[in-house]
Amino acid sequence: MCAPRIVRVAHEQALARLTRRGLFAAAGVVALGSAATSAAVSAESVVDLTHTLTPELPVWPGNPPLLAAPVARHELGGFAQQSLILWEHTGTHIDAPLHRVPGGASVDRIPAADLVAPLVVLDISARADTDADAMVTVADVEAFEDRHGRIPERAFVAMFSGWERRLATPGAFVNLDPGGTPHAPGFHATTANHLVRERNIVGLGVDTLSLDRAADREYGVHTAVLGAGRYGVEMLARLDTVPPIGASVVIGAPTHAGGTGGPCRVLALV
Repeated sequence: MCAPRIVRVAHEQALARLTRRGLFAAAGVVALGSAATSAAVSAESVVDLTHTLTPELPVWPGNPPLLAAPVARHELGGFAQQSLILWEHTGTHIDAPLHRVPGGASVDRIPAADLVAPLVVLDISARADTDADAMVTVADVEAFEDRHGRIPERAFVAMFSGWERRLATPGAFVNLDPGGTPHAPGFHATTANHLVRERNIVGLGVDTLSLDRAADREYGVHTAVLGAGRYGVEMLARLDTVPPIGASVVIGAPTHAGGTGGPCRVLALV
């Protein structure tokens, strides 16, 4: 990077060199680019399944929230930049096998082909409304398949519990009991094993902070999924806006070497 003064001078000179003709040409390029982008996505709707990462977003009990601080400003060199301090498993994030399994694959070693997959959404929101410890069972999977057909090979299967509605109420998302134990829905370990072994899924997702129900300290779902070399994605958003089956998911996972996971951008193509 150049020194801020040099960058500022170059930035100002570049702006001064823009002629009216150049501006019109630039506008044409932008318009062309916009048209091309619109054409590229016109065949499908893109739904963002990612929560905006802010210092206020709930995190697992004991984890620190995001800390963002400006380290460069436009008025001091022409560019803005922030320093981000966060734990890997913050916000909408991916769990790599290494998160649970010693010697497991780090996030940079998850095959790119596994990050684009058929999307399946199992809705247990009605049960979760009255049971904070609700779990996705094998019976839920069987009922889903009776209605929608068999879960596709190499699918990404997500639980929709409606838990994100609790974000509007402080403390309700983490949902600590008087003893400090969190309560939120998740998958049952038997279900996770069934989906890995019998349906050969690429990964599992939830709209809560943990693949396991929050009060479970055995972490059987993490072990079943990550132990099989698959991945998990936690704290997904807006799963109620995509169909139960038929969409695809694209997971923009980070690629830092040796990472156990990290915040990711998750998109559903409907």
